[in-house]
Amino acid sequence: MSNASASAVVEEVTQEKQPDKKPKRQPRYHVVLWDDPEHTYDYVIRMMIDLFHMTETAGRKLAEQVDKTGRAICLTTTLEHAELKRDQIKAYGADPMSMKSKGSMYASIEQAP
Repeated sequence: MSNASASAVVEEVTQEKQPDKKPKRQPRYHVVLWDDPEHTYDYVIRMMIDLFHMTETAGRKLAEQVDKTGRAICLTTTLEHAELKRDQIKAYGADPMSMKSKGSMYASIEQAP
């Protein structure tokens, strides 16, 4: 192979490796926790610490927001990760400190704007 041919091959391979655009960012989704009268603040705080690695202060703020507004965004992430976190909330179980609690809290996913 001549130097001109080898140079052309190297240039072609180099051009293929360099993308013309930046990679497209995946759509973002909110994990939304919904309020209910069956779960205590302590339950929500403990769940936020266990599932989202929040501090106790951050967990308390989220519990207060859920109580006052009826819902709170726990996390904004990719769809796959949001589905995992929603499912973990739904599987967290009943509140042992509440006689009314029969199961986990409700969570949903919605696309972030």
